Amino acid sequence: IAGVVHKTRKDLVDNPDLYLNEIATDSTARTLEEAIKGADVFFGLSVGGLLKPEYLKSMNRDPIVFCMANPTPEIMPSLARDTRGDVIIGTGRSDYPNQINNVMAFPYIFRAALDCQATAINQEMKIAATQAIASLARESNEFSRDYVVPRPFDKRLLYTLPPIIAKACMDTGVAQKPLDLEQYTETLKELAYNSNNVE
Repeated sequence: IAGVVHKTRKDLVDNPDLYLNEIATDSTARTLEEAIKGADVFFGLSVGGLLKPEYLKSMNRDPIVFCMANPTPEIMPSLARDTRGDVIIGTGRSDYPNQINNVMAFPYIFRAALDCQATAINQEMKIAATQAIASLARESNEFSRDYVVPRPFDKRLLYTLPPIIAKACMDTGVAQKPLDLEQYTETLKELAYNSNNVE
């Protein structure tokens, strides 16, 4: 782990075409311990055990901690909850609540793109998918610290996301085949409840 992605970091200066230069910050923080103080969100895509309890303690109230390292997350959910009770934690693992899994979005983005014959997959489509996933979680009676995202095989994803994404396709001019969104939703709902899904 090379530390904070900052503009004066040697590997970035030595490699100006490196993609990390696009997101490099002017921060004076150089380590995770320094960078995480007062943070609202930690989104880990690194290595297991990286997020120490003392780092978690330095975050703001109700921190959102998504740990994607597999099979061992940056911090185990049990340790995170023992460290502070207000943490909202998700991992890439199916054996813990709040599984963050691309299966919640990608199949439906592609479904919508194919159904409206989109010429591109753009940022607006991805944002529409993200907002729809968040809405589905909030609409559930289960919405809580242990349920901030729907489960990957929630049937509602099939008939909620594609129409919203297809609308984003049409609104941004990348749809070659406009859809009747109401009819599209009903067709997908029928498919969702009349097929054999994994539970």
